[in-house]
Amino acid sequence: MVVNKPSVLIYADHADEDYLKEVCAGIEEEGVLYEVIPAQGELDELAYRAAEESMLGSGIGICQRRLAMQMRQLPKGRNVFELNQPMFWQCRALGANSARAVKKMPFKDIYGDEQL
Repeated sequence: MVVNKPSVLIYADHADEDYLKEVCAGIEEEGVLYEVIPAQGELDELAYRAAEESMLGSGIGICQRRLAMQMRQLPKGRNVFELNQPMFWQCRALGANSARAVKKMPFKDIYGDEQL
């Protein structure tokens, strides 16, 4: 019997390793479990599937150097956050925000201009 742990799912299609490392670090800093799953597809599809299949309802899609955070309640393509070739601190903030969404905490600044 396979038992899934409550975790943020990360669907990764040829993900930049440094970006993935920062995303995972951001989730860990918030004390939430995560699981990285190799997958293929477009960014919106990866993020949507990750959120749908996560027991926590929070998922991240990474396609090379593009990232998206999605929540189960949202329609496909309506990502909470989407980043194209971000800086490392933004990757870490995106990971933290995926965990904060589960914990119902305010999001960290991800775009560098204001606190959300």
